[in-house]
Amino acid sequence: MTVTIRPLRADEQTTLWQLAYSNPNAEWTKWNGPYFHDVAPTLAEFLAARRWVANPLRQVIVSDGELVGAISAYYEDGDLKRWLEVGLVIYREGLWGQHLGRQALRLWLTHLFAITDLPHLGFTTWSGNERMLRLGAAVGMKEEGRIRQVCFWQGQYYDSVKYGILREEWRKIQD
Repeated sequence: MTVTIRPLRADEQTTLWQLAYSNPNAEWTKWNGPYFHDVAPTLAEFLAARRWVANPLRQVIVSDGELVGAISAYYEDGDLKRWLEVGLVIYREGLWGQHLGRQALRLWLTHLFAITDLPHLGFTTWSGNERMLRLGAAVGMKEEGRIRQVCFWQGQYYDSVKYGILREEWRKIQD
């Protein structure tokens, strides 16, 4: 499978919304920080926000020409813009385990290091999301922090887990 990442085209907004949010009980929602209890936007809200169009920190994941997921980044420190975290979702459960996320994350980290001068990129997940934990390790990221028992989901506490990689570490992996 050929995986690419690219900006979302304006005419694809409805397609992305249908893929991501048309089913509020989609399997991916049980793994993407479910303890936050985020509410999916309506199609009208999603289209009005235009958060995915012409946003350099949001792209879609395409596999063999089909939109299958999304990849993003956000500044943990707001306007200071020195601490960038990434996020990734493969919306189609049937594609999980085929390393699409691994390919997309490698492309995204390379892209973000190229367009920023930041020394570090990272992500935060929870200990219940074993796929994301394995993904971080698979691309060469290191577990940098673990805040124990702070994510409460379905009657159980989980750890919040931070992964990261330094620019020079990424460079060595790419050589």
